[in-house]
Formats: sequence, structure tokens, C-alpha cells
Amino acid sequence: MTKNLPSVTIVRRIKAPPAKVYAAITQPELMLQWWGPDAGPTIGAEADVRPGGRFSVVFRLLNGDEHNPTGVYQDVIPDKKLVFTWEWPGMPERESLVTFLLEPFDGGTELTLIHEQLPDEEARKSHEAGWSGLLDKLPVFLGDAR
Repeated sequence: MTKNLPSVTIVRRIKAPPAKVYAAITQPELMLQWWGPDAGPTIGAEADVRPGGRFSVVFRLLNGDEHNPTGVYQDVIPDKKLVFTWEWPGMPERESLVTFLLEPFDGGTELTLIHEQLPDEEARKSHEAGWSGLLDKLPVFLGDAR
């Protein structure tokens, strides 16, 4: 019997076209300007956006903790869908899966983020808070001043 692992789903509507949202989540020079769960800096970003390509993001939280999630792109449909593994260096047992779905709507993009196969409820809560913080920053970066 397969264990039903925790997941996170977050949906946001952003007043920017899918191509602009997709660029912000896939282009390292843009990721450096906003990626991370709080107001701490993004220190590094690499993205080889193709199935089998790797990504790496290094960000520092306001409390000084530094994190470097990495992963491998599984499914890439420009401006529509991005699926990648989510790995914490030194903790291969905690590999999970992240999906970004981008759907156009009148005036912008409906972004759905799904993070699945999380190891436990504590990881689910932590990632839900982190992704929520990150997705709060994305509209501001894209000029959607709400």
C-alpha cells in the first residue's frame, strides 16, 4: 500500500500575462530579483529549463539561514506548465515534486502551485508558508500593485 504523502496547493491571480509570469520563474536574472519566502536576498539562481535540466536557487532568510533547493525539470511547457523535483542538498530522502500551472484569464494569469510528495506534516506546513511568502512577492515584482 502506498503512503499518501502531504501536499500543498496554492492558487493566485496575478495581473501579468502568462509569458511574463513564466519568465519570472524560469530566468535566473529575474529569479535573483525576487525569489525567496521573505524579504531576504536571493544570492544565486541557475536554471537549465528543459526536461532533464537542473535548477538551483540560493536564498538567505531574514533570520540569516541560507537555503539552496535544487532539482531537475520533469515537464516544461513554456508559459503553461513547469514541473520539477525539489531537493534539499544532503537530504535525498526529502525529494518532492513542484508543479506551476499558468492559465490565462482576463487581465492576467491564474497561477496554481502544487508541491507534492512532502515527507511529513511539518514539511508541508513549512513549505506552505515558504511558497505563500514567495508568491506574495511575485505580483509585486511583476508590477501588480494590489
